[in-house]
Amino acid sequence: MDAQIYLNPLCLAAMLMQAVGGVAYAAGDPGTDTIPVVEVLGAGQSRQTQSISHADIVKAVPGGSPLKALEKLPGVSFQSSDPFGAYEWSTRISIRGFNQNQLGFTLDGVPLGDMSYGNNNGLHISRAISSENIGRVAVSQGAGALGTASTSNLGGTVQFFTVSPADSRGLDFAQTLGSDNTSRTFVRIDSGQMSGNTKFFISGTRQRADKWKGWGGQDQDQFNSRIEYRFDGGQMSAFYNYSGRKETDYQDLSLEMLGRLGYNWDNYAPDWQRAVNAANKVFNGAVNNLDDAYYLGRGLRKDHLGGVSLEWNPAPNVELKTTIYRHENQGQGHWYTPYTASSPVMPISIRTTEYAIGRNGLVSDLSWNFANNQLTAGLWAERSHHALARNFYAVTGPEDTNHFLSGPMSTGFKQDFETVTRQFYVQDSLSAMEGKLKINGGFKSPRVRIDAISLAGSRAGGVIQASKTFLPQGGLTYAVTPDDEVFASAASNMRAYQPGVSGPFSQTQAAVNRSQPTLKPETSTNLDLGYRFKRPGIQGSLALYRVRFDDRLLSVATCVGIAGCPSTFVNVGKVRTRGLEAIAVWKISRDLSWFNTATLNDSRYQSDYMDNGKLLAVNGKYVVDTPRKMLSSELAFENAAWFATLGAKYTGKRFYTYVNDGAVPSYWLGNLSAGYKLPAGGMFKELVLQLNVSNLFDKRYFATIGSNGFVASDAMGTFATLQGGAPRQFFISIRGKL
Repeated sequence: MDAQIYLNPLCLAAMLMQAVGGVAYAAGDPGTDTIPVVEVLGAGQSRQTQSISHADIVKAVPGGSPLKALEKLPGVSFQSSDPFGAYEWSTRISIRGFNQNQLGFTLDGVPLGDMSYGNNNGLHISRAISSENIGRVAVSQGAGALGTASTSNLGGTVQFFTVSPADSRGLDFAQTLGSDNTSRTFVRIDSGQMSGNTKFFISGTRQRADKWKGWGGQDQDQFNSRIEYRFDGGQMSAFYNYSGRKETDYQDLSLEMLGRLGYNWDNYAPDWQRAVNAANKVFNGAVNNLDDAYYLGRGLRKDHLGGVSLEWNPAPNVELKTTIYRHENQGQGHWYTPYTASSPVMPISIRTTEYAIGRNGLVSDLSWNFANNQLTAGLWAERSHHALARNFYAVTGPEDTNHFLSGPMSTGFKQDFETVTRQFYVQDSLSAMEGKLKINGGFKSPRVRIDAISLAGSRAGGVIQASKTFLPQGGLTYAVTPDDEVFASAASNMRAYQPGVSGPFSQTQAAVNRSQPTLKPETSTNLDLGYRFKRPGIQGSLALYRVRFDDRLLSVATCVGIAGCPSTFVNVGKVRTRGLEAIAVWKISRDLSWFNTATLNDSRYQSDYMDNGKLLAVNGKYVVDTPRKMLSSELAFENAAWFATLGAKYTGKRFYTYVNDGAVPSYWLGNLSAGYKLPAGGMFKELVLQLNVSNLFDKRYFATIGSNGFVASDAMGTFATLQGGAPRQFFISIRGKL
């Protein structure tokens, strides 16, 4: 483990409290997010949108991904096989049938890429910032704002916002203990306002947990910091975030394995001899092939993310915001593979996928308010270097691989990618009819060029570019009454090609040469029509949507994941999606509210396609990993002393094969959060005891599907691409302010 002081949050807190003093937070501190738990209406927005607040995030399982807090929103499907939603191999979010790779994610405007496991252009939100420091999450289910720094958002966007440094000096802390030896410590120090209108915060987080089945840990250390300086006419700010994550993998399952080996089946560790025997094809128990289990798998990630921002009003009606950022990432995925021997006497080696990212970027927006208009224009520019390698390391026995390996015995492939992104947009928003009618319209122009170099192995190199000069977007809202609003929007989007493990250069050079002349980037057209309302005690919205998705590109697995075969990159033609989303919140009494959503989604392929000379009849089949029905319901109680939230989410049947002969059944999942706010006194200005129970009714279900990708057909149920969801887990926390 790195010997850095921020990996010991309690020690850090003690020293910093001496430096900044121990004054408590003031009531109503601007550093505390005070918006409602769910901003249902998104009033004035021409598209379907909701927000999750800081209050909602802190009441979830501590250390849980903020994405998990979004799963109750309409149109959102979130899956993870761990109770925190942070195990990246299994974490998946989809919105209106668009999967994670087709959505856009930002943190304070800084692009996070598509947050995929083998990321080439960003990092997962669970590594970008501690969940305790997130003040708000805004979700746009249809098409995101034109200014979103993303070239992957065919569908919606998810925007995360950091809790600002507080105006008063103080300390926030939280300690969590729970199932599977979970221990999480969080400490945050706020300087409060200092001379020169400057304030900052720093925080440290340390989390340790065992897997809920099998052997190994899920560990993470984080450091977050932010400083803000206000001056006449604007503000400057800077941030630096670090994350070191080490997670042990769960074995992927198939439907056939579930019946033969059971729901709790996992990898062999720490039983080394059984792994060696299996590699020599000497199986015992119900095991009958090499891919039923491996000795061990791990994922290691180390990230540094920082930036500087300027918000400036050079004139009364003009605002400029510019952010310059830098992100560095080092990552390795480890698997003990029986397919490559270390020596004639050792049939196992360690197979790694090794990543590196170094990206620099700028996001700048300029707005001008005049008459009844707001004219906005912006630019996003980024240069990213991504290195990718598949290496093999010799072993003589079970080794501690909880660190970055070096000195491989052989290399399967090695590639370097240089990606240059430029995206410009302009938009005008007009207010008319005394503010009742608001109209917005504009366009964006993305251009993404990838230069790929193959340094070793059979994977491809070359140059590929995706660009569109004019991608329009427009919308309107009309206030029928002060409490009733209709909205409509239309947007065209393009998803750029991706370097790395799942893009066109994951094929052989021959395959790239054949496909590149006719390859087209994915595009979509999103249409929204909706109605929002407010009444005493109730508010809600209803949205209808339709999506046309053209030139959908799929990376089709051609062998088991550990073998690492070059994929097949297939254009599956058109997809049509249509659906309905409803949301309603009843304020039953001053202390009691009831939140409900319903989603109906129909996403289907619209054309057959050829895969390696074979016709796949997928026309009319449902899109993989897209439930047709989702329901959520949450009953929340809170008064001056007590709070409790009881929630349930229904996820419908999902397919993991393109011809729809492989599917996992629907399920309901319940969660409970409850706590007591102790009376303030002594050194504590706030103290809360909290209990969280995930998977309240101990449901056995498949969470993630497609962990090893999707296949055309799996009639026998033997393709291992499923992850079982975590059983019921308990967590007890104490958090407070000094």
